[in-house]
Amino acid sequence: MIPAIIEALLESRHLLVYTGAGVSAESGIPTFRDALTGLWARFDPARLATPEAFTADPELVWGWYEWRRQRVLRAVPNPAHRAIAELESRLSRVTLVTQNVDDLHERAGSQGVIHLHGSLQTPRCFDCGERYGSLARELDEPEEGRRLAPPRCASCGGPVRPGVVWFGESMPEAALQQAFEAAAECDLLFSVGTSGLVYPAAQVPQIASRNGATVVHINPQPVAASKPREYSLPGAAGVVLPQLLQAAFPD
Repeated sequence: MIPAIIEALLESRHLLVYTGAGVSAESGIPTFRDALTGLWARFDPARLATPEAFTADPELVWGWYEWRRQRVLRAVPNPAHRAIAELESRLSRVTLVTQNVDDLHERAGSQGVIHLHGSLQTPRCFDCGERYGSLARELDEPEEGRRLAPPRCASCGGPVRPGVVWFGESMPEAALQQAFEAAAECDLLFSVGTSGLVYPAAQVPQIASRNGATVVHINPQPVAASKPREYSLPGAAGVVLPQLLQAAFPD
């Protein structure tokens, strides 16, 4: 383990953890962009992940997202999720920003998670935007491709849509602003399991670096670390993060 990273972790007054699909993949949740196993290698986003797709065939879209949600409910937090939650109890201030739409961080014990791409667990009305409330945590997983009629909004009667950010939609402004502010204020940032290709979310580690923070990339493939106080720790998040935790806090 690189001593400078351990020192930065021990001295950190504000750690920002920024996670992507690679963290959830270690719990068995498919990513979107993997060339062979990614969801978009198997499904057409134009038919499943746009407002136009939902308008054209709400039963197809709702059924597919319920299939995904049930898969998430069966998944369990992995050592990376648990290590991040443990860091929150060890440090004075930790902000957790995720691109993932599952609730595995919350189930691992993390608090106040900022979801840049929304959440499968927070559906809302397609027409008026009213939050629908809690979906049933049923264990009978819908079949892949099964059509399901979406619930109706209690306020206006409109169809309820998944609470995620679709193609052509903007990220939630409040969440994005919180992430940018935390990036500007933090002194240490862990970028975990993310390609850094999706904008504007990819600006989060860039903002942190510009403001003098130490930036650590944790990914299976090495990341080019060319800036001052920038490091790459190749490896699975579920291996590297517990190692970092143990090195910094051996008790």
